[in-house]
Amino acid sequence: MKFDITIMYYPYFIAYITIGLVISLAVFYWAFKTGQFGDQQRARYLPLKDDGDAPPVKATRFSRIEIYGLFVLAIAGLGATGAVLAFALYFSKQ
Repeated sequence: MKFDITIMYYPYFIAYITIGLVISLAVFYWAFKTGQFGDQQRARYLPLKDDGDAPPVKATRFSRIEIYGLFVLAIAGLGATGAVLAFALYFSKQ
């Protein structure tokens, strides 16, 4: 008995898209709560500001944890993409 390939993969791709949407909404919520969109009037002049004389900002412990967390999320996303593609390729040959 041969399965229809298009019907077989729908649940996996819908789950993959749903997980990506949930992660995107969580990151947007985090950015909104931390004030990333707070001052839109000042934001338009930031590219014109010269920060050449400012001393470098030292990373805090929280910002390092945040960077590592984002790195882990990026690796997990790439891993999930690879897993879905490998699964689709493996079962398309059968």
